[in-house]
Amino acid sequence: MLNIKPIQVRLAAMNFLEFAVWGAYLISLGNFLHSVGLEKQIGWFYMIQGVVSLFMPAVVGIVADRWLQAQKMLSLCHLLAGGFMAAAGIYCLTTPTIEFAPLFALYTISVAFFMPTIGLANSVAFNALNREGMDTVKHFPPIRVFGTVGFICSMLFVNFTQFQGNPYQLITSAVLSFCLAVYALSMPKCPTNAAGSNSISEMLGLRAFKLFKVKRMAIFFIFSMLLGVSLQITNSYGNTFITSFSEIPEFANTWGAHNANALISLSQMSETLCILLIPFCLKRFGIKGVMMMSMFAWMLRFGFFGLGDTGSGLWLLVLSCIVYGVAFDFFNVSGGLYVDQETTKDIRSSAQGLFMIMTNGIGATVGTFCAQAIVNHFVFSQSTPEAQHAGWVTSWYIFAAYSLVVGVLFMLIFKDNKTPSVKAETELVDRSNSAADGLVNE
Repeated sequence: MLNIKPIQVRLAAMNFLEFAVWGAYLISLGNFLHSVGLEKQIGWFYMIQGVVSLFMPAVVGIVADRWLQAQKMLSLCHLLAGGFMAAAGIYCLTTPTIEFAPLFALYTISVAFFMPTIGLANSVAFNALNREGMDTVKHFPPIRVFGTVGFICSMLFVNFTQFQGNPYQLITSAVLSFCLAVYALSMPKCPTNAAGSNSISEMLGLRAFKLFKVKRMAIFFIFSMLLGVSLQITNSYGNTFITSFSEIPEFANTWGAHNANALISLSQMSETLCILLIPFCLKRFGIKGVMMMSMFAWMLRFGFFGLGDTGSGLWLLVLSCIVYGVAFDFFNVSGGLYVDQETTKDIRSSAQGLFMIMTNGIGATVGTFCAQAIVNHFVFSQSTPEAQHAGWVTSWYIFAAYSLVVGVLFMLIFKDNKTPSVKAETELVDRSNSAADGLVNE
């Protein structure tokens, strides 16, 4: 019989709300922007998430570590994020002509306060589990799964209320943020350390950059950045692409063309299942094999989008959603585990921060910027739905080709040598007076 403690239920509810806030708009925002004539600016709304992720989580984390308890900081951030998201929604609902600048400004401030809450929610959960004497490695993953469930439920709610094409998706996100702002205050108190001895550079994760002095780790982080380029492309344009079939007579009445969020939610469902495969695949194929699976899965993700449609080709779009679980989890989760295994405790958190900077920060930002240029050129410059569809196909094939090239280069360049120890590499660096401390010595 399962022995579930009340704190596990409470933390599951917190994670459900945390990612429901994001799921309300992350997949469908591009669809709404396209409907109000801002299709050429879609990329900016997704790029800014990567830009604020470069510094806001670290800054907010310092405040939570030193002065304001994490559960209170989580509440404050959601209050501010929800307030500015609500303001963005109200602006869109009350303005005859929606302008890019005011909407983008309100949205930017909102996501700047939301992005740090992902890490804060983890900190609150880890603290609560530790207070109960529970093993975070064992008990946190089932709690975190409810975050993905919340994301999916929010997506489906927005889909079936038909909010995916209007500003009410922003209002939905704001309401959920306000709910979590109140609920977070009920979480167990987190400690602060105003007299902490860590320097600001250490708390910002700058120490981890010394890992670039070890060739194998440098190659890993560089390819993490290159793979991170793919992360936000389908989030930015997937919904808009699928909905565009409604403008083509042949597909105008198909279910998929009018329920893009519901279709894409299969991606998140696949994600929850693929997490379970990671321990087996890592043990069987190693980090190189798993990362290669992710890279080639991204190729299939984009390729199936290019081949599919909402009619007889719907099964290809479904396949694209299924392989997304491998593409996303085998990269994000396995990459994080690899960093955890290859670094020592004194630099582990900084190394995880560096991994996030390279992937969700630099990689995703550059990727969305390039994707916007490609889609604007091949799709939104066209005047007819049929010509735009041809542009979509070209764009997806370009993204697929990029993923293929990155995968082949990774296969040829990255060496996951298990026999030569990391200690040997580190000692070579030490002898040249450029030590790369923080690596596990095996």
